[in-house]
Amino acid sequence: MTDYPTLHMMIEGERVTAGSRRTFDVVNPVSGDTLAELPLADGADLDRALDAAQRGFGRWRYTPAAERARVLHGAAALIRERAEALARTATMEQGKPLAEAKLECMAVAAWFDFAAGECQRLYGRELVRPVGQRSVVRWEPVGPVAAFAPWNFPLANPGRKLGAAVAAGCSIILKSAEETPASALGVLQALYDAGLPSDVAQAVFGVPDEVSRHLLSSSVIRKLSFTGSTMVGKHLAKLAADNMIRTTMELGGHGPVLVFGDADIDKALATAASGKTRNAGQVCVSPTRFIVEENVFERFRDGMAERLAATRVGNGLDKDTQMGPMANARRPDAIGKFVADAKDRGARLATGGERIGNQGFFFKPTVLSEVPLDAEVMNEEPFGPLALVNPYAGEDAMIAEANRLNYGLAAFAWTSDVQRQRRIADQLEAGMVGINTHAIAGPDAPFQGVQWSGHGSEDGPEGVKACMVVKAVHEA
Repeated sequence: MTDYPTLHMMIEGERVTAGSRRTFDVVNPVSGDTLAELPLADGADLDRALDAAQRGFGRWRYTPAAERARVLHGAAALIRERAEALARTATMEQGKPLAEAKLECMAVAAWFDFAAGECQRLYGRELVRPVGQRSVVRWEPVGPVAAFAPWNFPLANPGRKLGAAVAAGCSIILKSAEETPASALGVLQALYDAGLPSDVAQAVFGVPDEVSRHLLSSSVIRKLSFTGSTMVGKHLAKLAADNMIRTTMELGGHGPVLVFGDADIDKALATAASGKTRNAGQVCVSPTRFIVEENVFERFRDGMAERLAATRVGNGLDKDTQMGPMANARRPDAIGKFVADAKDRGARLATGGERIGNQGFFFKPTVLSEVPLDAEVMNEEPFGPLALVNPYAGEDAMIAEANRLNYGLAAFAWTSDVQRQRRIADQLEAGMVGINTHAIAGPDAPFQGVQWSGHGSEDGPEGVKACMVVKAVHEA
């Protein structure tokens, strides 16, 4: 493990090490062994980060868009140059296959490049007024941002938040997950090395509730960007409300997948199986509830079970691995409880359903079918390699099940009927819909949910504008 980086926080450009601070053990999910100790911020560290963010905003908000774009393009180039090392670090601390981690690096670089262009396209507008009067509408940076990123995409989640704030002209304090700190630090370092002033972006780690309460109670913070569970998102939204802090919330999902009898079933199976095992199912837009028309139910269920049973599970650094371990010790236990509860209520186990070995955090890709709607997993996001396959009689029943929950992040459908495709796109209650595809994210496309899956956007022009406010100026 000698190639795992030394850990620190970044405050005003200084690498803040443990010293007398509390620490957190960063663990390799393959073995359960400790990779390194991460220093956790105390109150003085957070105050120092807030002071730096306030100064950095005063500088960066007036930095020309061309300069902000230069930094972002430069960081994108560095991310691509360092992709091999960054991806290896992400795999070591999070577990995903190395190929997935490399794709994550490319996604960060693509987002930085898009955000670099977008910060030069933040046009306002001039209103029609009588001669001698002038009224303009302007977009301005909202102010210092507090950003909280989870462990499932340890490179992409910090990259999304850093890129949006930097492009908009904001400063940012980033608190990434303590389980995956080195990846976030690598992305931030690329920005520094590309010329970002050290007081514009800070990276802290700590006890999550302590850090969030401290930052969100400060008058410095003007924007909260959070990716994580719905439960934690609701808690943070309440804290933000006390200071009327603007929020972007990318929260949990429970991805419904409608599969109709007229679909290309083989393509649907291949796409869904790879989507289900991607990052061991620890993806907020992971396909989860497979809502299958009765006439193809058995074919789809058996095909899914066959594909998931054949998945090669192992160390993400091994080239033949298709699915790595789950990210931490909590996840296999949680999936095991979901499976046991569903079986107790009458669900059928088609494949998987148990841990692999007694070392690390591995769990077999699992298919449950005929799962009763009162099973816990049919109502709570599993966040693991667990596919739920149930039969339904016709379009109306299938759409009703897709919309049954309060979650509305991503939804998918497979059908060759063009008119049905349009009806489904209209009727599914989700921030993102994939028709005959599960590829729903891109640097130019907004990524967002509705209802309990959150509000506000990341990525696309909307992601940059989420870090801005509108000002109307009237002159006479």
